[in-house]
Amino acid sequence: MNTLIQKLWKMRGGVHPAFHKDDSTRQPIQHTAIPPQLIIPLQQHVGHLPDLKVAIGDTVEKGQMLASVSAVGIGAAIHAPTSGVITSIEERTIPHPSGLAGSCIVLDSDGKDDWGNQRLAPLADYRECAADELLQRIEQAGVVGLGGAVFPSEVKLASAGEGNVETLIINGAECEPYISCDDMLMRERAEEVIVGIDILMHLLKAKRCLIGVEDNKPEAIAALNSALETLGAAGNAGHGQIEADQGSNTQLSGDSSDSASLAIQTVSPIASAPRIEVVAVPTMYPSGDAKQLTRILTGIEIPKGVRSPSLGLLCHNVGTAYSIYEAVVAGKPLISRITTVTGNGIQSPQNFEALIGTPFSFLVEQAGGYTDKAERLIMGGPMMGIALPSDGLPVVKACNCILISSRDELRLNDHDPADDERLVMPCIRCGKCMQACPVKLLPQQMYWHARARDFEKVAEHNLSDCIECGACSYVCPSHIPLVDYFRFAKTEMKAQQQAAIKSSQSRERHEFHEFRKAREKAEREEKRRKQKEALQKKKAAAADGKAGEGDSKQDAIKAAMERAKAKKAALKAAAKNKQDNSDAV
Repeated sequence: MNTLIQKLWKMRGGVHPAFHKDDSTRQPIQHTAIPPQLIIPLQQHVGHLPDLKVAIGDTVEKGQMLASVSAVGIGAAIHAPTSGVITSIEERTIPHPSGLAGSCIVLDSDGKDDWGNQRLAPLADYRECAADELLQRIEQAGVVGLGGAVFPSEVKLASAGEGNVETLIINGAECEPYISCDDMLMRERAEEVIVGIDILMHLLKAKRCLIGVEDNKPEAIAALNSALETLGAAGNAGHGQIEADQGSNTQLSGDSSDSASLAIQTVSPIASAPRIEVVAVPTMYPSGDAKQLTRILTGIEIPKGVRSPSLGLLCHNVGTAYSIYEAVVAGKPLISRITTVTGNGIQSPQNFEALIGTPFSFLVEQAGGYTDKAERLIMGGPMMGIALPSDGLPVVKACNCILISSRDELRLNDHDPADDERLVMPCIRCGKCMQACPVKLLPQQMYWHARARDFEKVAEHNLSDCIECGACSYVCPSHIPLVDYFRFAKTEMKAQQQAAIKSSQSRERHEFHEFRKAREKAEREEKRRKQKEALQKKKAAAADGKAGEGDSKQDAIKAAMERAKAKKAALKAAAKNKQDNSDAV
């Protein structure tokens, strides 16, 4: 562990909402029972839909790949969270802000939770592996960013390049109210997180790592520091390896149902341990945004349009580091994640290790069911979460929290105009939204232009830089849902851009069609002209041939007549000579 004190830079703006995290951190992470049915959306990541590898009626084993990365672009693989039978592949409503349906695999579990031979071969001695081998394993395991972006981790790491990242930043801030899944992960599985970070540092050849954790999580900070000391001490001793133990009774953390287990028993030198530092950052929302945390820890502000690796930086979520540990060392694909179930609408708030595809209703039952205050169902937190229409929707890779609460509890953070129109008042131009904005925008001006549908003006005020953190809406004394207007403007602008692209493509197709018609017409006319010329030449040649043939015939006739005339003259002459001879006699 690095003992130097890391200098911190102050974040611009930000707010201090009530965090409500203690309710869900009183119990350790619980493993849910296996649901009778899992609904597994194919689109759980940024990129293209994966290619299906199964069909209805197929029997699958736990960890079996159900869909592979599409050959046409970036994506992430999807795996079976448990063993069972594929009973349907159909369109179902998925957890998404649009509320639209998506392709889903419906898996009826058999209760056996049987891996078969689907577990990936553990790469325990990962420091001997080349970067390409580790990237291939991360892709094979379907690992995506678990901080909310769900961008394929293999693509992010590969695009950063080996040796280009000087500082690896691990995001453990978890600044959103109510959510505590990362906090509990760091408390209970700190060593696994550190090993995941060591894998990342080996892969990237990073010089140092800063783990940013908000100072309202002292237990997590202590656990990470303890893990660094333990792994560093084991490493300094220079004995042992990270071993796959197929016979031990110690269960793989996060997967208590496995018959084959893997545990960190002894550890080879964690060479990166002295270069990893746990940094307590001030509790402030939204310090967990990647760009904000990067600035707090390094003082570097990433400009618009600039990728962080070009500045020697790369940020990954703490949950992603843990998933990379599981993929590489434990041979387990991303088939489960820690999800917080909390709010005053739930009987027993806590964190669960939930299988991907688990219906929300099943998790609610595991948490004791609803209370009489259950009125709102949100995936995520109150600041950036999305309202859901039903608890029949499934847990996806991006699902870090299920928040069930009353409307009153979320009134200021998540205003519902249909519920209470009187809360929205006219803007008084107080400027609080500008002061709260962490990216130095002018929410008030953006609001006026968005409301007037003047999207060009909104764009001029850098709407694309808005991270939709909700800080402006939170501080607004008029309770104006500012972020809703900004999301609306972004959606409309994107629709207009797509319409413009479509119109341009249609115009290009039409112009090409007209060009092709003109070209084909010209080609036909040229062909007809050439055919006409050829025909005329043929007729002329034929006419010349006939004329020559006629002259020949006339000459032959004339010659014959001359011959006949000469013959006749000769006969007359002969007859006359004969008569003359007779007279002489």
